[in-house]
Amino acid sequence: MLEISRIRNEKETIIEGLKKRNIDATETLNQILGLDQEWRATKTQLESISAELNSLAKEIGQLFKEGKQAEANTAKTKTSELKDSESKLKERVDELDKEITQLLYTLPNVPNELVQSGRDEKDNETVFEFGQTPEFNFEPLPHWELAKKLNLIDFELGVKVTGAGFPFYRGKGARLQRALIAFFLDEAHNAGYEEFIPPHVVNEASGYGTGQLPDKEGQMYYIGADDLYLIPTAEVPLTNIFRDVILPDDKFSIKLTGYTPCFRREAGSYGKDVRGLNRLHQFDKVEIVRVEHPDNTAAALEEMIEHVKGLLEKLGLQYRILRLCGGDTGFASAMTYDFEVYSAAQDKWLEVSSCSRFDTFQSNRLKLRFKGADKKTQLCHTLNGSALALPRIVAALLENHQTEEGVVIPEVLRKYTGFDSI
Repeated sequence: MLEISRIRNEKETIIEGLKKRNIDATETLNQILGLDQEWRATKTQLESISAELNSLAKEIGQLFKEGKQAEANTAKTKTSELKDSESKLKERVDELDKEITQLLYTLPNVPNELVQSGRDEKDNETVFEFGQTPEFNFEPLPHWELAKKLNLIDFELGVKVTGAGFPFYRGKGARLQRALIAFFLDEAHNAGYEEFIPPHVVNEASGYGTGQLPDKEGQMYYIGADDLYLIPTAEVPLTNIFRDVILPDDKFSIKLTGYTPCFRREAGSYGKDVRGLNRLHQFDKVEIVRVEHPDNTAAALEEMIEHVKGLLEKLGLQYRILRLCGGDTGFASAMTYDFEVYSAAQDKWLEVSSCSRFDTFQSNRLKLRFKGADKKTQLCHTLNGSALALPRIVAALLENHQTEEGVVIPEVLRKYTGFDSI
């Protein structure tokens, strides 16, 4: 959520920044500033009346002490009138606060200066490429055919038991899945991330804290009976550990990791790249989350990018890194780098990770602050990244490492799988 002080001081800069997302925020910002002006004026009135009431309370006490009962009763009548005004002003301050907050919730984060304008994925900028396209002396099979042939994943059974987008992993497919999770967690541990096993459902406050709510696209699964949401990523519970927390200045950097299943309705994506593992409603992912001093945000993002690069290179996968344009950058993100791996049999790039910096956008919602050496509090910066999301990693591993006999397992995974080929 954008800070109201920033809107007051940088209105035109924010308008220009949001144009990178193809959003004209002028009307909304003017509305916010108008309500803010009324809020401040009302707040001033309220504070003045509260001060007068305090003064009158002391005066009434003194008058009674001096035996001036008539004067004291007159003052009490005035007090009653002032309390009525105070109550109405408090109510209006609360109303204005809610109106401002609801408007602020509609505004996305302002893109970083490095982010280019653009409408969609076609306007994203490739900033790094690694690896060579696999070559085969036979016709490579797509992962859904390999998975069926080798009895690794059962998509039809998932449809029977639950529905499309909820596959069964079985046999060596299940072991490969578990091996990848363990490998990613071990690598995160070695990089200094503390491991958590968080809840897989969160309350409404947590959803608002990280920017998933309000959920205009309807992407979150909602449990109405308990007013809870299935998590779309471990980022949500991990970041919310620090909701309403004031950290000491010497606490940074905070580095967290966690494996969770993730649940996404993927509303509006039916018929779009949904074959096999390309798009699921439930999938596994290892997430890395950072809470940083504002001075270290850029360096932290670079560290996260290097971490993900290392994972993909150890798995022997060809990949590229894209800096997303304004129109393709997530609502809460100030800047995002997407990692895509090449799918040999499908002849296309598949997104497997996003590394993002949110600056103060999430921490303002979370009220996540730190106390500096000057004893003043200010908002922390937050970041997160997939390290990694498993479905398309599995798809790329099966397709890119296939032979006529089966699939070769990358060396780094063999101690986890217990086998070197499928």
